[in-house]
Amino acid sequence: QVQLVESGGGLVQPGGSLRLSCAASGFTFTDYAMYWYRQAPGKERELVASINANGGITTIFADSVKGRFTISRDNAKNTVSLQMNSLKLEDTAVYYCYCNRKATWGQGTQVTVSS
Repeated sequence: QVQLVESGGGLVQPGGSLRLSCAASGFTFTDYAMYWYRQAPGKERELVASINANGGITTIFADSVKGRFTISRDNAKNTVSLQMNSLKLEDTAVYYCYCNRKATWGQGTQVTVSS
């Protein structure tokens, strides 16, 4: 069974940092690119970042997070991470991990940036 499980969300003050993790199971992790999306209240789900199968190519799609967010993966541990620095109020959202293997989504992890 293909499964993605996110963790690491929480409440953080503006300017703070969080590191999200996504643990993958049920498929050959090293065969697939991985993606982070987010969905803020009342908005459509947005692609934030991607990383290719071997981790050599990363792309930040959301202009609002460029220079602040970094995506990485550990193929030995079947995990993909999103390091989020200098968090802003507008980063508040549910963050989802995604893989093309059977179009699988994680359950999401809530990130709330608030003073």
